[in-house]
Amino acid sequence: MGLVTVGNAVLAERFTEHRGHLLGVAYRLTGTIADAEDAVQDAWLRLSTVDNPAEIRDLRGWLTTVVGRLCLDRLRSAAVRRERYIGPWLPEPVVTPLDGAPGENPLDVVVRDDGVRMAALVVLDRLTPEQRVAFVLHDAFGIPYAEIASTLGCTEATARQHASRGRRIAADADPPPRQALSEQQEVLGRFLAALATGDVRSVVELLHPDAVFVGDSDGKARTARHRIEGTDKISRFLIGLLRQYGVDRLGELCPVLVNGDMGMALPDVPGPRPIARRVTAFAIRDGLVVGIYDVVNPDKLTRLPE
Repeated sequence: MGLVTVGNAVLAERFTEHRGHLLGVAYRLTGTIADAEDAVQDAWLRLSTVDNPAEIRDLRGWLTTVVGRLCLDRLRSAAVRRERYIGPWLPEPVVTPLDGAPGENPLDVVVRDDGVRMAALVVLDRLTPEQRVAFVLHDAFGIPYAEIASTLGCTEATARQHASRGRRIAADADPPPRQALSEQQEVLGRFLAALATGDVRSVVELLHPDAVFVGDSDGKARTARHRIEGTDKISRFLIGLLRQYGVDRLGELCPVLVNGDMGMALPDVPGPRPIARRVTAFAIRDGLVVGIYDVVNPDKLTRLPE
């Protein structure tokens, strides 16, 4: 990339060209939309105060590194906050219409990236802040280890080690790759139909042997308090919910895309047995449901499309 043209208006225009990319970097690093947007805004503030922006030869790379440094600070603060979080933590879902109509939010484009599907972000959350930043910046965005080392405040060898460990954890976790949307729709349709029958065996047959159910509420709404593993336990849990709230509730589910994959949204359901607003994402492997991610924490559902 050539030298950046000096001038606030031109600089702002050039920054805007990279804003979608930077949101993708920040969201993949932090897993929250607010933190991602704050990091991108702070990156602009830092760029606007550079004495001689004409000396920045690779604006995209420079901004990516700055966003990585800002997200590292947020990840370290989040690690402390997570100690007080009630139950499992999931990334904030990015919900877009199933018809694929383009939205005004740049994240609508970001979620097309395979790396921001819910199952992949859940794996990234197992990494330390340093591992996550090193792994994502290098493997996903090609930032050199020397610059990552500067971001982390460590040697280049240590930066390589952080990325290597993050890469190994991600490989061992083996999150399912994104499947074709048509296949996801077909599997999810059969899965919901099986739930409607109330037959445990029918549901079990559509769950992958490695299936997990993860609910995120922070104690503010009702979902599973702990991670549920195993086809039988998950089946009985889901069927138990339907028996409690009524099979007719399945008809109120709205198909949506959650981080680019098939999911379901449910509005607040009032009544004697109210159900909290929620977004549920699914992961598919080998034609079976392998991951169910149920986000009911209201703090993470403030940006849902109407």
